[in-house]
Amino acid sequence: MKLPLYWVDAFTDQRFHGNPAAVVPLDRWLPDATMQQIAFENGLAETAFFVPTAPAHPTAPARFHLRWFTPTVEVDLCGHATLAAGFVVFTQLGRAGDEIIFDSRSGPLAVTRRGDRFELDFPSTPPAPEPDAAAAVTAALGATVSWVGRTKFDVLALLPDAAALRAVRPDFARVQALGGRGLIVTAPGDDCDFVSRFFAPQSGIAEDPVTGSTHSALVPFWSPRLGKTQLHARQISARSGELICTFVPGTPPSPDRVRIAGQAVLYLHGELEA
Repeated sequence: MKLPLYWVDAFTDQRFHGNPAAVVPLDRWLPDATMQQIAFENGLAETAFFVPTAPAHPTAPARFHLRWFTPTVEVDLCGHATLAAGFVVFTQLGRAGDEIIFDSRSGPLAVTRRGDRFELDFPSTPPAPEPDAAAAVTAALGATVSWVGRTKFDVLALLPDAAALRAVRPDFARVQALGGRGLIVTAPGDDCDFVSRFFAPQSGIAEDPVTGSTHSALVPFWSPRLGKTQLHARQISARSGELICTFVPGTPPSPDRVRIAGQAVLYLHGELEA
């Protein structure tokens, strides 16, 4: 069976930067084990699979069911592979309009085309303080942290500045022992609002180049500290990536949301045998 495969560099306007994701459009779902094997074979942080579903009504945005797999596990939320999937739907599959909806394990996720950027509408997952974890996180990073919390998915730690964050060389066995999906480490930015890195050996990823979903936690963390809702973020991995984020406070009973925008470029289009 031949399937289309798109390899997209997300959160960048340059090939070989940002975070690469594989995108596999499907007419119907493959067995879970097959999708996991494809993700393992691709060897990227995430492979996204989606199938079309019926829109709510004829004039509603196109709708798809979206799933994400690392090389070892299926995950509940992924930003860069969602952006990559939206990029493929709009630019490679010729979908008209400027908005689509992906239904996922984390609920409906809108992707809106805004010029040369693609904006994700994600749930807000703010961290709650967890000071008792500070010693374990300090040991895992080899650097003293000034704040530690836990989000729905990850541990989040604060360092004093971007230089300290760049210098981190984590002990991955200790990071894995922290549990959850991974460890977000963040600091104030030098020429942007904040910077971050993300380590997730427990999900099969030593360091993720650019992680959209962590900004569901980083934006509500930094927005009140900086006193602003529009934030320019940079993930300072070796590949680096740029994210333009907006914190959108909810009106009860609607929860807070986070909008995460970035660019994407196509690296490869081919076929796989499954």
